[in-house]
Amino acid sequence: MLCTGRLGGLAARASALLPGRARPGGLGAGLWAREVSTSWSPVGAAFNVKPQGFRLDLFGERQGLFGVPELSAPEGFRIAQENALRKSDLLVARACSTPPGPQTVLIFDELSDALCRVADLADFVKLAHPEPAFREAAEEACRSIGTVVEKLNTNVELYQSLQKLLADKKLVDSLDPETRRVAELFMFDFEISGIHLDKEKRKRAVDLNVKILDLSSRFLMGANFPNKIEKHLLPEHIHQNFVLAGEHVIVDGLHAEAPDDLVREAAYKIFLYPNAGQLRCLEELLSNRDLLAKLVGYSTYSHRALQGTIAKNPETVMEFLEKLSDKLSERTLKDFEMIRGMKMKLNPQNSELMPWDPPYYSGVIRAERYNIEPSLYCPFFSLGACMEGLSILFNELFGVSLYAEQTAKGEVWCDDVRKLAVVHESEGLLGYIYCDFLQRADKPHQDCHFTIRGGRLKEDGDYQLPVVVLMLNLPPSSRNSPTLLTPGMMENLFHEMGHAMHSMLGRTRYQHVTGTRCPTDFAEVPSILMEYFANDYRVVNQFARHYKTGQSMPKNMVSRLCESKKVCAAADMQLQVFYAALDQIYHGKHPLRRSTTDILKETQEKFYGLPYVPNTAWQLRFSHLVGYGAKYYSYLMSRAVASMVWKECFLHDPFNRATGERYRREMLAHGGGREPMLMVQGMLQKCPSIDDLVSALVSDLDLDFETFLMDSE
Repeated sequence: MLCTGRLGGLAARASALLPGRARPGGLGAGLWAREVSTSWSPVGAAFNVKPQGFRLDLFGERQGLFGVPELSAPEGFRIAQENALRKSDLLVARACSTPPGPQTVLIFDELSDALCRVADLADFVKLAHPEPAFREAAEEACRSIGTVVEKLNTNVELYQSLQKLLADKKLVDSLDPETRRVAELFMFDFEISGIHLDKEKRKRAVDLNVKILDLSSRFLMGANFPNKIEKHLLPEHIHQNFVLAGEHVIVDGLHAEAPDDLVREAAYKIFLYPNAGQLRCLEELLSNRDLLAKLVGYSTYSHRALQGTIAKNPETVMEFLEKLSDKLSERTLKDFEMIRGMKMKLNPQNSELMPWDPPYYSGVIRAERYNIEPSLYCPFFSLGACMEGLSILFNELFGVSLYAEQTAKGEVWCDDVRKLAVVHESEGLLGYIYCDFLQRADKPHQDCHFTIRGGRLKEDGDYQLPVVVLMLNLPPSSRNSPTLLTPGMMENLFHEMGHAMHSMLGRTRYQHVTGTRCPTDFAEVPSILMEYFANDYRVVNQFARHYKTGQSMPKNMVSRLCESKKVCAAADMQLQVFYAALDQIYHGKHPLRRSTTDILKETQEKFYGLPYVPNTAWQLRFSHLVGYGAKYYSYLMSRAVASMVWKECFLHDPFNRATGERYRREMLAHGGGREPMLMVQGMLQKCPSIDDLVSALVSDLDLDFETFLMDSE
């Protein structure tokens, strides 16, 4: 998923988040010529590597991270932030003294860029750099820039310089659509901070923002904190499934894939046991969000959060979720019956279907019906082959190729990071993607897209090229094979590259709306669309070759994989509808009618169907309430739009250049610089209704259309 956020009105950030796994590991940078009967393109060869220790460069001058000269050492973050702050002071003075006009928006964007170029880079480094000194320096830089942004968001003179522009109808009418939208976005972000209020209310808004930030941090920590129980309270034979600490058993997750029903039941009841402090934290977070929304002029937090999105308001979101739930209900019941049947077959003594059952038993059904053992697929999905496939696809659709570039000493934070230049056949270099793909100790357990530098048109007429990082958690190569991906890893790679190409192919004038800096329910569309390409045999056949023999992946293997994804998919989607509805209710009208747990129980019964388990509080583990507050529905809506774009535009020919160019022109080029529904409408040649979106999602559950095409050939 993609989390998009802004540091108040003046700094913008975006990163894509998906669950991931990590274990110690890492590769050197030496390329090797593998003695096999297949041959790779240069970009494929660059990723099919063998560990050869660190690359030694005894004479080259050390560059800074990402080529930023100051960042050759941790102390450089202080220099970078001081430079950014000096520049921001000058730009604030310019903004306040420049007569209102298009130049005002350019200055605001340059100010945003000066702060983002340090804040975004530091945001990434504090999470991903293996050296503590770099992480700590980056953390301090984030705090420092954040403090400055808070001050700027309460700078009345700066606010008034933008207000003068937007209050002059003649001036506003003279602005081009992108400039006008960016000006309105800056104003929207300012007013969220309460700057348009009187002094007393403005202080209240600042205090609420600070409090919400603190509560969010506390809630996130609590959401991932393990629970413990005395050993003697659990049957001894299941102790081995958990971490033991003295006389206690530590439960740090749901153990959803554990074969033993009792292990899953125990994990569910213990991990989700209510914590009074976490409950208070959630209630305060929701209450303070509501107070802030009302203070700045919105009836609910959800109304504030959905401003400018595809959905536009919570009423539309709930209509979408309720209609989707109705359409799914029969299919979901059939899925539950199938899961119940498998449980009865394997465990006749206890066949009642409980919330901890579907993930495990749907996996069992999938394995029984389709032979999709990952070890059968991995040899066809070497990392180099997958990267070659992406380059082929992008070249066909957009005239874009991926080229692996040698990095300078000190440019990357780990020796196995690869740098890709994204080059268009006529436009030339579009930007850079740094690929941090392999597992290592202390690396975050998530697949992410980070914007390091946004694209924008500079005052001298040159274009500031975008720079992004893709971070995955893939296994390292071994003595006998390159890095091999499971089908799920391959799909994740395509998903994250969808975000990266959104950043690369955008050509916005302003970095405030570059690439993935757009509404959340639109930002996931390009990445989810890439999943459809990853599941089409015509695409897979271009690159899926056995790393030893060069044999192409047989059609029936792709067919089985596609069909297996339909197993219990309605129940999975129904669960997402439940989560999204719960999120909307929590951020709807306050004070809430009941406790958050009572609301959970009621919503689960209405939107999911499996019984609520007494003395559990799943909402206290719902970490997405922080980054996706009132926006959890976005993944479903983005998938619906992506499904429509795939079926109506790419299904007939996934390599069609004219369609690819239209997709870039209508949807990718604008970042967040155009209303999202206008971009969707431009691509689909119609404005999709709620019913259209729901039908698109439900039709994905039918016989796989790619498989049907393959079988009919």
